[in-house]
Amino acid sequence: MFNKLHVQGVKMSKNFVELFSLRYSVYSRIVKIVLQEKGITFDTHEVNPFSDNLPSNYTEIHPFKRVPAIRHGDFTLYETIAITQYLDEAFEAPRLQPSDATDRARMRQIIAIIDSYGYIPLVRKVFSQRVFGPAFGEATDESILLAGLDESVQVLAALEKLITNDRFMAASSYSLADSHVIPMMDYFTMAPEGANMLSNYPKLAHWWDHIKERKSTLSTRPVLPSSP
Repeated sequence: MFNKLHVQGVKMSKNFVELFSLRYSVYSRIVKIVLQEKGITFDTHEVNPFSDNLPSNYTEIHPFKRVPAIRHGDFTLYETIAITQYLDEAFEAPRLQPSDATDRARMRQIIAIIDSYGYIPLVRKVFSQRVFGPAFGEATDESILLAGLDESVQVLAALEKLITNDRFMAASSYSLADSHVIPMMDYFTMAPEGANMLSNYPKLAHWWDHIKERKSTLSTRPVLPSSP
Protein backbone atom coordinates (compact mmCIF):
# COMPACT_ATOMS: atom_id res chain seq x y z
CA MET A 1 0.00 0.00 0.00
CA PHE A 2 1.25 3.47 -0.83
CA ASN A 3 -0.66 5.74 1.54
CA LYS A 4 2.31 6.34 3.83
CA LEU A 5 6.02 6.53 3.23
CA HIS A 6 8.79 6.14 5.78
CA VAL A 7 12.18 7.06 4.41
CA GLN A 8 15.05 6.63 6.79
CA GLY A 9 17.43 9.55 6.75
CA VAL A 10 15.38 11.66 4.33
CA LYS A 11 13.39 14.65 5.50
CA MET A 12 10.06 14.93 3.73
CA SER A 13 9.75 18.32 2.04
CA LYS A 14 8.49 20.09 -1.03
CA ASN A 15 11.77 19.13 -2.70
CA PHE A 16 11.18 15.41 -2.20
CA VAL A 17 9.62 13.17 -4.86
CA GLU A 18 8.32 9.61 -4.69
CA LEU A 19 8.88 7.58 -7.85
CA PHE A 20 6.82 4.52 -8.68
CA SER A 21 8.85 2.49 -11.12
CA LEU A 22 9.92 -0.91 -12.41
CA ARG A 23 13.61 -1.87 -12.34
CA TYR A 24 14.04 -2.68 -16.02
CA SER A 25 11.55 -0.15 -17.38
CA VAL A 26 12.95 2.22 -20.00
CA TYR A 27 10.45 4.91 -19.06
CA SER A 28 11.11 4.60 -15.34
CA ARG A 29 14.79 5.07 -16.07
CA ILE A 30 14.08 8.23 -18.07
CA VAL A 31 12.49 9.75 -14.98
CA LYS A 32 15.35 8.58 -12.75
CA ILE A 33 17.83 10.24 -15.10
CA VAL A 34 15.93 13.53 -14.97
CA LEU A 35 15.66 13.38 -11.18
CA GLN A 36 19.42 12.89 -10.95
CA GLU A 37 20.21 15.58 -13.52
CA LYS A 38 18.05 18.03 -11.55
CA GLY A 39 19.53 17.00 -8.21
CA ILE A 40 16.10 16.14 -6.80
CA THR A 41 15.91 13.96 -3.69
CA PHE A 42 13.66 10.99 -4.36
CA ASP A 43 12.70 7.57 -3.11
CA THR A 44 11.68 4.68 -5.32
CA HIS A 45 8.72 2.36 -4.87
CA GLU A 46 9.22 -0.79 -6.96
CA VAL A 47 5.96 -1.53 -8.77
CA ASN A 48 5.47 -4.48 -11.08
CA PRO A 49 2.45 -3.69 -13.27
CA PHE A 50 2.46 -7.30 -14.52
CA SER A 51 2.12 -8.78 -11.04
CA ASP A 52 -1.07 -10.25 -9.63
CA ASN A 53 -0.06 -8.72 -6.30
CA LEU A 54 -0.14 -5.09 -7.44
CA PRO A 55 -1.46 -3.04 -4.49
CA SER A 56 -5.14 -2.35 -4.97
CA ASN A 57 -4.76 1.36 -4.28
CA TYR A 58 -2.12 1.84 -6.97
CA THR A 59 -4.94 2.81 -9.33
CA GLU A 60 -5.28 5.98 -7.26
CA ILE A 61 -1.82 6.88 -8.53
CA HIS A 62 -2.00 5.41 -12.04
CA PRO A 63 -5.48 4.32 -13.22
CA PHE A 64 -3.95 2.28 -16.05
CA LYS A 65 -1.62 0.40 -13.66
CA ARG A 66 1.57 1.31 -15.50
CA VAL A 67 4.90 2.90 -14.58
CA PRO A 68 6.35 5.41 -14.05
CA ALA A 69 4.38 7.73 -11.85
CA ILE A 70 5.44 10.29 -9.27
CA ARG A 71 4.02 11.84 -6.13
CA HIS A 72 5.25 15.29 -5.12
CA GLY A 73 3.52 16.27 -1.92
CA ASP A 74 -0.19 15.94 -2.64
CA PHE A 75 0.34 16.06 -6.41
CA THR A 76 0.48 12.81 -8.37
CA LEU A 77 1.37 12.52 -12.04
CA TYR A 78 1.81 9.79 -14.64
CA GLU A 79 2.95 9.64 -18.30
CA THR A 80 6.69 10.04 -18.76
CA ILE A 81 6.83 13.22 -20.85
CA ALA A 82 4.43 14.97 -18.49
CA ILE A 83 6.58 13.90 -15.54
CA THR A 84 9.90 15.00 -17.02
CA GLN A 85 8.60 18.39 -18.09
CA TYR A 86 7.00 18.93 -14.70
CA LEU A 87 10.21 18.05 -12.87
CA ASP A 88 12.16 20.46 -15.04
CA GLU A 89 9.69 23.30 -14.53
CA ALA A 90 8.84 22.73 -10.86
CA PHE A 91 12.42 22.49 -9.61
CA GLU A 92 15.43 24.73 -9.85
CA ALA A 93 18.17 24.72 -12.49
CA PRO A 94 19.80 23.16 -14.37
CA ARG A 95 17.11 23.64 -16.97
CA LEU A 96 16.63 20.66 -19.26
CA GLN A 97 14.42 22.40 -21.83
CA PRO A 98 16.17 24.82 -24.21
CA SER A 99 15.19 28.49 -24.02
CA ASP A 100 15.31 28.81 -27.80
CA ALA A 101 11.98 27.90 -29.44
CA THR A 102 13.66 26.07 -32.34
CA ASP A 103 15.82 23.95 -30.05
CA ARG A 104 12.85 23.24 -27.82
CA ALA A 105 10.79 22.11 -30.80
CA ARG A 106 13.65 19.86 -31.91
CA MET A 107 13.82 18.38 -28.41
CA ARG A 108 10.12 17.55 -28.51
CA GLN A 109 10.42 16.10 -32.01
CA ILE A 110 13.24 13.77 -30.96
CA ILE A 111 11.27 12.62 -27.91
CA ALA A 112 8.25 11.90 -30.10
CA ILE A 113 10.37 9.96 -32.60
CA ILE A 114 12.03 7.72 -30.03
CA ASP A 115 8.73 7.10 -28.23
CA SER A 116 6.59 6.52 -31.32
CA TYR A 117 9.03 4.72 -33.62
CA GLY A 118 12.07 3.70 -31.57
CA TYR A 119 10.86 1.84 -28.52
CA ILE A 120 9.36 -1.20 -30.27
CA PRO A 121 12.26 -2.05 -32.63
CA LEU A 122 15.18 -0.96 -30.45
CA VAL A 123 13.92 -2.32 -27.13
CA ARG A 124 11.04 -4.73 -27.56
CA LYS A 125 12.51 -6.52 -30.58
CA VAL A 126 16.32 -6.17 -30.60
CA PHE A 127 17.16 -5.86 -26.89
CA SER A 128 14.43 -8.16 -25.63
CA GLN A 129 15.25 -10.91 -28.11
CA ARG A 130 19.03 -10.80 -27.97
CA VAL A 131 19.70 -9.70 -24.37
CA PHE A 132 16.78 -9.51 -21.97
CA GLY A 133 14.97 -12.73 -22.80
CA PRO A 134 18.11 -14.88 -22.84
CA ALA A 135 19.15 -13.38 -19.48
CA PHE A 136 16.00 -14.99 -18.07
CA GLY A 137 16.43 -18.27 -19.92
CA GLU A 138 14.24 -17.51 -22.93
CA ALA A 139 15.24 -18.43 -26.47
CA THR A 140 15.80 -15.74 -29.09
CA ASP A 141 13.28 -15.49 -31.90
CA GLU A 142 15.63 -14.60 -34.74
CA SER A 143 12.80 -13.46 -37.01
CA ILE A 144 11.67 -10.84 -34.46
CA LEU A 145 15.28 -9.78 -33.90
CA LEU A 146 15.89 -9.32 -37.62
CA ALA A 147 12.65 -7.40 -38.03
CA GLY A 148 13.70 -5.11 -35.19
CA LEU A 149 17.07 -4.45 -36.75
CA ASP A 150 15.46 -3.66 -40.07
CA GLU A 151 12.97 -1.28 -38.45
CA SER A 152 15.74 0.37 -36.42
CA VAL A 153 17.46 1.67 -39.54
CA GLN A 154 14.87 4.36 -40.17
CA VAL A 155 14.91 5.46 -36.53
CA LEU A 156 18.69 5.77 -36.36
CA ALA A 157 18.80 7.57 -39.70
CA ALA A 158 16.23 10.10 -38.51
CA LEU A 159 18.16 10.78 -35.30
CA GLU A 160 21.43 11.05 -37.24
CA LYS A 161 19.90 13.76 -39.38
CA LEU A 162 18.45 15.70 -36.44
CA ILE A 163 21.27 15.57 -33.90
CA THR A 164 22.65 19.10 -33.57
CA ASN A 165 26.20 18.74 -32.28
CA ASP A 166 28.74 16.19 -31.14
CA ARG A 167 27.75 16.13 -27.46
CA PHE A 168 24.01 16.59 -27.04
CA MET A 169 20.93 15.53 -28.92
CA ALA A 170 18.84 18.67 -29.45
CA ALA A 171 20.74 21.74 -28.28
CA SER A 172 24.13 22.98 -27.10
CA SER A 173 23.47 21.55 -23.63
CA TYR A 174 21.89 18.46 -22.11
CA SER A 175 18.11 18.37 -22.54
CA LEU A 176 15.13 16.10 -22.03
CA ALA A 177 15.81 14.72 -25.51
CA ASP A 178 19.04 13.17 -24.24
CA SER A 179 17.35 11.68 -21.18
CA HIS A 180 14.61 10.11 -23.32
CA VAL A 181 16.94 8.56 -25.90
CA ILE A 182 19.62 7.26 -23.50
CA PRO A 183 17.78 4.25 -21.99
CA MET A 184 16.64 2.96 -25.38
CA MET A 185 20.05 3.42 -26.98
CA ASP A 186 21.71 1.76 -24.01
CA TYR A 187 19.51 -1.32 -24.32
CA PHE A 188 19.85 -1.39 -28.11
CA THR A 189 23.65 -1.34 -28.00
CA MET A 190 23.76 -4.15 -25.42
CA ALA A 191 22.91 -6.36 -28.39
CA PRO A 192 26.04 -6.87 -30.54
CA GLU A 193 23.97 -6.30 -33.67
CA GLY A 194 22.73 -2.99 -32.28
CA ALA A 195 26.21 -1.80 -31.37
CA ASN A 196 27.47 -2.71 -34.85
CA MET A 197 24.57 -0.91 -36.51
CA LEU A 198 25.13 2.27 -34.50
CA SER A 199 28.65 2.57 -35.96
CA ASN A 200 27.03 3.33 -39.32
CA TYR A 201 25.77 6.64 -37.94
CA PRO A 202 28.84 8.71 -36.99
CA LYS A 203 27.12 11.68 -35.31
CA LEU A 204 24.84 9.45 -33.28
CA ALA A 205 27.72 7.12 -32.37
CA HIS A 206 29.83 10.08 -31.24
CA TRP A 207 26.94 11.36 -29.12
CA TRP A 208 26.56 7.92 -27.53
CA ASP A 209 30.29 7.58 -26.80
CA HIS A 210 30.09 10.86 -24.90
CA ILE A 211 26.75 10.52 -23.13
CA LYS A 212 27.07 6.88 -22.03
CA GLU A 213 29.77 7.88 -19.53
CA ARG A 214 27.67 10.62 -17.94
CA LYS A 215 27.03 10.09 -14.23
CA SER A 216 23.25 9.92 -14.55
CA THR A 217 23.55 7.35 -17.34
CA LEU A 218 25.85 5.08 -15.38
CA SER A 219 24.09 5.33 -12.03
CA THR A 220 20.65 4.49 -13.44
CA ARG A 221 21.71 1.55 -15.60
CA PRO A 222 19.88 -1.60 -14.38
CA VAL A 223 21.95 -4.69 -13.72
CA LEU A 224 20.69 -7.65 -15.70
CA PRO A 225 21.07 -11.21 -14.42
CA SER A 226 23.72 -13.33 -16.06
CA SER A 227 22.46 -15.62 -18.77
CA PRO A 228 21.61 -19.08 -17.43
